[in-house]
Amino acid sequence: MPLTRAAVVMSLLPLAGCGDRAVPPPTAAHTSSSRGNIETEWFSDRAKETGLDFVHVNGMSGRFYMAEILAPGVALFDYDNDGDLDVFLVQGQMLTTNSPAGLRGRLYRNDLDVRADGTRTLRFTDVTDASGIDARGYGMGVAAGDINNDGCVDLYLTSFGAAQMYRNNCDGTFTDITKQSGTANPGWSVSAAFVDFDRDGWLDLYVGNYLRYTLESDTTCFSSSGARDYCTPKSYAPLPGRLYRNQHDGTFADVSARAGIAREFGPALGVVTADFNGDGWIDIYVANDGADNQLWINQRNGTFINTALLSGAALTAEGRAEASMGVDAGDFDDDGDEDLFMTEQTGEGANLYVNDGAGTFDDRSMRSGLGAATLPYTGFGTAWVDVDNDGRLDILTVNGAVQTIQALAQAHDPFPLHQRKQLLHNLGGGTFEDITPRGGAAFQLSEVSRGAAFGDIDNDGDVDVVVGNNNGPTRLLINNVGSRSHWVGLRLTGGPAAGGRDMLGARVEIVRKNVPTLTRRAHADGSYASANDPRVLAGLGQSTERPTVRVRWPGGRIEEWRDVPIDRYTTLKEGTAK
Repeated sequence: MPLTRAAVVMSLLPLAGCGDRAVPPPTAAHTSSSRGNIETEWFSDRAKETGLDFVHVNGMSGRFYMAEILAPGVALFDYDNDGDLDVFLVQGQMLTTNSPAGLRGRLYRNDLDVRADGTRTLRFTDVTDASGIDARGYGMGVAAGDINNDGCVDLYLTSFGAAQMYRNNCDGTFTDITKQSGTANPGWSVSAAFVDFDRDGWLDLYVGNYLRYTLESDTTCFSSSGARDYCTPKSYAPLPGRLYRNQHDGTFADVSARAGIAREFGPALGVVTADFNGDGWIDIYVANDGADNQLWINQRNGTFINTALLSGAALTAEGRAEASMGVDAGDFDDDGDEDLFMTEQTGEGANLYVNDGAGTFDDRSMRSGLGAATLPYTGFGTAWVDVDNDGRLDILTVNGAVQTIQALAQAHDPFPLHQRKQLLHNLGGGTFEDITPRGGAAFQLSEVSRGAAFGDIDNDGDVDVVVGNNNGPTRLLINNVGSRSHWVGLRLTGGPAAGGRDMLGARVEIVRKNVPTLTRRAHADGSYASANDPRVLAGLGQSTERPTVRVRWPGGRIEEWRDVPIDRYTTLKEGTAK
């Protein structure tokens, strides 16, 4: 993980430190511009009070095993189809001794209560035992998607070891179908994504693998001070990613070689899928740790070609391969295409690659202000997210180092990797402002944050965040400001053949008069080792205009709905537009 832009950053290094569901519109007290001076902190951590009382264990023993520092991911998904987002939290294990019996990944049911006056009570219940999920491996991340078109969301758990596939039985329970599905993926997997790459109406699976590493092959590495430290990925060979094609019968075929995906690979940490060149077919972007990133362009015949180097999405403008971890795609500049943002290591600065619409990218990391603002941090979970519903996509990152922060080590900190989270506000015109202090007390906490899942957990019309902390407590960041502005919420579902499942990859245009069209997509992937709310939520600012919504479905069909209600969620089903 080589340092870059080091001269700029030295003075900045941180020290310790289902169906249509109406939501009451903003009241008069909540309609002031979100760009004004809001005294309320933008996010509040409500994990403990709502029952999300989970603590991750990384099994660290003082031997600096690399697996200790990368987990955990988290997932937001509606496993029981009651219209609100439930939570799955990835757990680690002890690496050198036996683990306690209760140490496993856990499922929390969202028991949200919304009353007629719009007030709500948020509460989570641990339903792991009843669910049948028995995730006792050394967990890394999680992906969510309906693999058998029965309308119920299934889970794929990545791991330092064999992965696990859990089928949702649509009755509150899950069955481990790893062996029969053919998706065990032995090795070290981190991020995965469900994606219908061949447009046959069934979700396939891409798995990003990291390093060819075992505890027995562990190498002794040292920090700049000469003390023992975690190694960089350069110390080990990477593992190729895998592409599994859904065979429509509960099984998957490994088509990595046939599709060309296995030709080139690096130590993959982040994965996001989107149509980057505008041809209507979903592509795959892989963020690698200290190696060239890959942009796998779908050739529409079951194969892919990596165009990252030619398209400007493999390396920085300076020609450097950086330590890419988290990644997301989104149309931050409202020109109708998918731009890329990825987090990097301390001293490198996050990267912004701006799409020209044909899948060619321009590195505007420094020009946008994002590169300089993020230089002091090692970022992991991230997303393009309209925090204040003003219609422009902002950036939220969760951070934590992977190698010892010397100032913390000198202060005898027992886990000297912790850093603060960041909130970066889209000012328009391609620039961003660091507004982290407005985030609230949760953004002043210094933690070793990894996964982050984004979604409207309390169904009030703004995006909340679940953060997985390495060797620490989960955070539930509830958004306090987005619902002060207007918004439109969409759940995009398939027809009878798709079982009414969420149509991951569907592309949405939200059209209004005299303002830019907003382009969004339904997706659960992106961020880092996590699964996000598949619904589309777009901020409208102070506009009360009911928009026209144009949907391009993953199979290529285009439909349009006029006069779509605002300040509520509406389900749009493929094949039903009039």
